[in-house]
Amino acid sequence: MPESTVSLIEAAVITGGNAGLGKAMAESLIRAGKKVILIGRSESSLKSTVSEINAAGYYVLDTGDTKAIPSTVEQLLQSHPDVNCLISNAGVQRPFQFPNIGEKQEYGFDLARADEEIDINIRGPMHLALAFLPHFTSLPQDKKGVIMNVSSVLGFLPSSVINPVYNGTKAWVHMFSLNLRTQYEKNGKIKVVEIAPPTVSTALHRDRTDPSDNSKEKNKAAMSVDEFIQEVEQGWEQGKDIIAPGPAGAVIDAWYGALGEKYEKATH
Repeated sequence: MPESTVSLIEAAVITGGNAGLGKAMAESLIRAGKKVILIGRSESSLKSTVSEINAAGYYVLDTGDTKAIPSTVEQLLQSHPDVNCLISNAGVQRPFQFPNIGEKQEYGFDLARADEEIDINIRGPMHLALAFLPHFTSLPQDKKGVIMNVSSVLGFLPSSVINPVYNGTKAWVHMFSLNLRTQYEKNGKIKVVEIAPPTVSTALHRDRTDPSDNSKEKNKAAMSVDEFIQEVEQGWEQGKDIIAPGPAGAVIDAWYGALGEKYEKATH
């Protein structure tokens, strides 16, 4: 059985760690005795969350502002050289409808907001990974770096057609994580984990006409945050490379059933 992922972690940085899934993962790691540093856009929210969950500290960063990432990471690692885990959780999901589709449209297609979504969901995790990897690969021989990327079931089955940009960004996160893992698996210095959530009752739908349409009251397939983190913890304990809680599991199993063996043969 693979080694527990949590056992590899000494100190973790979690983006979007002040709320939702990020906060839940932060609390879980703190309960396991791990040091956790939060990254987010709202200083007031970060301050209150750090105090509430007893995190080790926070850094204010919009992960879509890639120019600010190198200096923030440098400052963070100077203060916390024991960090060996990055969890790229920050993300946004915005509804967009293409023009002139012949139906009543609730949402337009705002290119500026779409570009911002791409910056946060794609460029943020990529730039952060590349900023932390030199530090992780230079850790002492008995330590390993851990990179966790939060994708989505919608990156495998883009059934929420109102979110075409989000679905595409999460497909990218999956493919990036897959190749990152393959490149590093031989030297054994980096553990790459992908977490692919289904619908979870968080504030992710804040930009919709009905921001609560992902609540358990309105969506029977939705998971609560507590249900989500219980399955994530199980995946961590089992050392899984990809963790797909709840209804996401069947979709991800189908993807790997169709393409997993072909990928392994093509890359090894």
